[in-house]
Amino acid sequence: MVVAALLALGGFLGCQRSVTLMSTPVVIAKSDKSPFTANPNLEETNLIDVFFATNRIPLSPIPPRFYSTLPGPSIYLGKATVRMGGQNKDWETLYQLSTTDQEGRRPSLRLDKLDEQAIIRRNDRPTAPNPNTREFFNQINAALAQSIDKDLTVYLHGANSNMAIAAGQAAQLRHFTGRNSVVLMFAWPSAERGMRYFTDVTNARATVSEFAKLLEFLMRNTNAKHINILAYSAGSQVLSPGLVQFRRRYIRDPSIPLRLGEIYYAAPDLSFPAFARQLPQYIDMSRRVTVSVNMNDSVLALSSWVHGISRLGRPNSRELSKSDFDFLVKAAEKMDFDMISVQPEVIPGLARRSHAFWYEHPWVSSDVIMKLLFHLPPAERGLQRQLYQERFPFWTFPADYDRRVVEVLKGIGEWKASAR
Repeated sequence: MVVAALLALGGFLGCQRSVTLMSTPVVIAKSDKSPFTANPNLEETNLIDVFFATNRIPLSPIPPRFYSTLPGPSIYLGKATVRMGGQNKDWETLYQLSTTDQEGRRPSLRLDKLDEQAIIRRNDRPTAPNPNTREFFNQINAALAQSIDKDLTVYLHGANSNMAIAAGQAAQLRHFTGRNSVVLMFAWPSAERGMRYFTDVTNARATVSEFAKLLEFLMRNTNAKHINILAYSAGSQVLSPGLVQFRRRYIRDPSIPLRLGEIYYAAPDLSFPAFARQLPQYIDMSRRVTVSVNMNDSVLALSSWVHGISRLGRPNSRELSKSDFDFLVKAAEKMDFDMISVQPEVIPGLARRSHAFWYEHPWVSSDVIMKLLFHLPPAERGLQRQLYQERFPFWTFPADYDRRVVEVLKGIGEWKASAR
């Protein structure tokens, strides 16, 4: 029974085994305004560039090289190029697929190239990066200077993932902002095998300090107005404790410029009680912390059974102490903490047990993009407030969300980053 559960969990948690272009977010498909036309420097190509960082130990001494599934103390930095469709896929077709709800076969997103450019080693200091590392951050700054969106978005993938899948998912985030957002994927060392889920859990834990270190490097050496972070599924096991460790770095050295923006947990595979204990240590450092939940999520139901405790993406409030629950209520009411309940019975076409809803469904992906680009709180993004146990406020998608979100965009005026 346990073996069968681990096989199922490792096979489904956090990843599809290949990446295809997700459905066009409804805010783009239903609007007469395209984020692509708002981009003054749009490259009309089927190639998408995202930056990458990884603590996977490389398999060869010099680039170009492959990266192992083992965690190490160094962080390797570079640029990943993702190709949409075949070698000669034309831009006109891709633009049509990316701006309408046109049905049909979606093109694949394949990793075309990994260009490693720098290494942050164990004893490197964020205040004095080596010349190659400094040049890497200069490239991020050059990309930010050319972008409407002045934020940097960091993406952490889920379990059972490889570099190609992580790059493809990060490329989705960049592409559907009209390529107006600069995106960096953090490729933590997933074991990439169905039966090795607990290896992924161990590797995520071993990666926390490297992620916190990378955050300090990004804070000190990039010009990003905010650093937004989206963690999917088991990526939350790196993000939440990583933010706790980053807080400790800041306590030791308050000269670190704090620029944490949106923190978004998508279907997080993280102990709910652990999150409740960790959140107070970093919530005041960010603009807003958001958790998206599907209480029918079959993957997290299985993960809860395997771990013996509920997951943040399918939480059980009875597992919390009174003080932890009271803090979450306070955070949701007064401290910019939002929990979004993704309800398949309301959202048309959403699979009841979906774990991948943040990119699979055009309503939820719309909300993610609106949040990252415009920093709008839930009510201003078209969501609707409800109460749990008459105390805890949470947010849902109303039945007319597709209409509401288009009206939100009309109120904003254009696809450009918020000045908030």
